[in-house]
Amino acid sequence: MSTVTDTQADIVPRLEAASERVQRAHKAAASVIFGQDVVIERTLVTILSGGHGLLIGVPGLAKTLLVETLGRVLGLDAKRVQFTPDLMPSDIIGSEVLEDIPGKARSFRLVKGPIFTQLLMADEINRASPRTQSALLQAMQEHHVTVAGVRHDIPSPFHVLATQNPLEHEGTYPLPEAQLDRFLLQIDVTYPDLLAERRMLFATTGTDDRQLESVLSGPELMSIQRLVRQIPVPDKVVDAILKLVRSARPGTGANEQTDRYVAWGPGPRASQAFMLAVRAKALIDGRLAPSVDDVVALADPILKHRMALTFAARAEGKDLGSIIAQLAAAVE
Repeated sequence: MSTVTDTQADIVPRLEAASERVQRAHKAAASVIFGQDVVIERTLVTILSGGHGLLIGVPGLAKTLLVETLGRVLGLDAKRVQFTPDLMPSDIIGSEVLEDIPGKARSFRLVKGPIFTQLLMADEINRASPRTQSALLQAMQEHHVTVAGVRHDIPSPFHVLATQNPLEHEGTYPLPEAQLDRFLLQIDVTYPDLLAERRMLFATTGTDDRQLESVLSGPELMSIQRLVRQIPVPDKVVDAILKLVRSARPGTGANEQTDRYVAWGPGPRASQAFMLAVRAKALIDGRLAPSVDDVVALADPILKHRMALTFAARAEGKDLGSIIAQLAAAVE
């Protein structure tokens, strides 16, 4: 019994120290990205959970700047790839070249592509062909790629922050459900409020050049990610997660509205995402354990890309956001 007590006592100061560092990282990012506190928080939740994020927003809302800023603040090597219809898997993974060095036998060497990084921004991911999306999917899920039958490990930590433009659909390839499910959160990036946009005007059109310092490093971030998994989750929070996810699945009889308006619902990965994300959110907020309120707050970004509406729902003008909100309200 004393061993459990000692372990619990040891984790408290570590959680407090990690929370302070993460809050500093959040504050540093917010000093550059104006009016997007929720977006920054949800992106940090994604990274602290060890997952990947899908950023949905119109052009010009600082999505690229967000990735660059977080890469600098978190001490990660960050790269950006602009996805286009002619982008090939080798353009992001890399390709082998034949080396002919005098005095040595000829051999192939992999010239690594931009996927060999710690924080990858996949800009307008739905513009790439399914073949290229599949190549990225393997790296996202398995943290390695295969070239000519040889496995090459991706650096750790590895996170993908992909963006999509919700306005343009011509010439795009919608992500399949299997790949959407690999994204921990769908993060909707909306317009900033009046005060934030006013601050932005002065900050971005003047002569001041903001210099950001790294708050964390890659190894420190990985240590915090391991710590997140050690945060205890109360039984009532686990019950709320299960109730919410299962009520979002049609054909189970758990919810009449779901049966009528939802074509397909979230699988077990949604429950796993909740278990990690609520812990990460508690850490960011400086709390030692998650609450049911965290489940409600994260319901929309975790479930929205894991569900689809029926024809009846679209005909009646229903949207996923309102349906998820009603389901989440039932677990409070």
